[in-house]
Amino acid sequence: MHLYKHNLIINTNGRGLYELTSQIKHHIQTWGVKEGLAYLFIQHCSASLVINECYDSTARRDLEAYLERIAPEGENWYEHTIEGSDDSPAHMRALITPTNLTIPIDDGQLSLGTWQGIYLAEHRQRGHQRQLLLRVLAIE
Repeated sequence: MHLYKHNLIINTNGRGLYELTSQIKHHIQTWGVKEGLAYLFIQHCSASLVINECYDSTARRDLEAYLERIAPEGENWYEHTIEGSDDSPAHMRALITPTNLTIPIDDGQLSLGTWQGIYLAEHRQRGHQRQLLLRVLAIE
């Protein structure tokens, strides 16, 4: 077995879903991994990782609208607003979406479904620089 490591810096332009699938695939191909596991972890409390449909952009927009409805900004009961009106809702969205993903690698490819893509979910209004840890355990 061999462990490959890379830290990706993802610059966001504010709230939304940012597809990372091709970046992750690139590293796996560069390392020549044929079989193993890809593990991703985001080191933030107001962003997360999700796997969702990557073919039709309306699926992405619906997910973004859902997160807005489930944790809207401006609720009068929010106490944690030190960084702005999006502070508490960003943490709530990160609470209900994962901060890590594990994906099998088979025959040199991520074993994603036909329409699945990997996304960074930015939950803050303004852009941020996000750090994403990529760890790949290759079975040789």
